[in-house]
Amino acid sequence: MTNETIIEESPIGQTIGQRSSEKQVSYLMFDKKKIQLVAKITIGRESDNSVVIDSKLCSRHHCVIQKIKEDYFLKDENSTNGTFLNDKRIPVDKWVKLNPGDKITVGTSSLVMS
Repeated sequence: MTNETIIEESPIGQTIGQRSSEKQVSYLMFDKKKIQLVAKITIGRESDNSVVIDSKLCSRHHCVIQKIKEDYFLKDENSTNGTFLNDKRIPVDKWVKLNPGDKITVGTSSLVMS
């Protein structure tokens, strides 16, 4: 990427250059399909979710992915069997930051951040 700042010595210009070179999460892989990330994605068994997982191990409204500023965060919605990030159960009602390559497990289904 070219440096598009007007004053290269500016701390703000340096921050802009650094942020734009960081790898951002842009989609979610599920069932061999790319799901474009938007401001809010709900995951669960009920048909009103953004991502529907047809499994009895998945709660009706299992978890949510929310964009906050430039990053995505995951929160378990008080599911019965829990939500796992990289094979570790996340706390209920706590937001956990997602990074590229993270694996979200809901029941026996896995979703990968890319």
